[in-house]
Amino acid sequence: MVKFFSAVFVFSLKAISRLFYRTHTTWHTDKDQIKWEELRLVIALNHTSLFEFLFVSAIPNINLWRAIDRLVVPVADVTLSRPIAGFFFRKLVPNAVSITRKRDDSWALFMESIKKDNSLILIFPEGRMMRKDGLDKHGKPMSIKGGITEILEKIDQGKILIAYSGGLHHVQAPGEILPRIFKRIEIGFEQLDVAQYKKSLDQKDFRAAVINDLEERKKKNVKKSPQL
Repeated sequence: MVKFFSAVFVFSLKAISRLFYRTHTTWHTDKDQIKWEELRLVIALNHTSLFEFLFVSAIPNINLWRAIDRLVVPVADVTLSRPIAGFFFRKLVPNAVSITRKRDDSWALFMESIKKDNSLILIFPEGRMMRKDGLDKHGKPMSIKGGITEILEKIDQGKILIAYSGGLHHVQAPGEILPRIFKRIEIGFEQLDVAQYKKSLDQKDFRAAVINDLEERKKKNVKKSPQL
């Protein structure tokens, strides 16, 4: 029953997204080669807005349905505590895990969820959203955090899907309440094999290798949305 109500919410959002926005998708891996059923990890890069759920418009319906009860997302406790944003996240992701900015029991609980063989982890490894000045809310440069490395260390097989957001400040920037409609939004997707990806990286400093690789992929593959 929970999955059914979440599905109604997700597919309604997809319909709204298609009605009010033009989504342009770049497939860095051929669309027909994406093994949706084998995905274990989705890495969302270039985190700019709470309205990134609009990108569901690019996901095939059957794969959205299959992901609803598999999806586990770590969400900042301050976000889940917000009346509107928290409501959306809980409806979109029934298995959302509230975490703090500290390495406490909340992070341990999230890491425990990765042990489930059928779980699909969605993470925004930059942690905080980019503000209009290109920095995070503390005025620091956006960067990949090390938590993604801990997740990769727990996964040995399956596929990774990297989602490259083109940015949504022209739709809704942090601090703004109402979104702007009739905008073009950009999203890109790239699939990696978990085992092959991990093997390709420097094992002596795996943490740095993962962070550097994702930063380079972001620079190379993010296609910015037209700010119109």
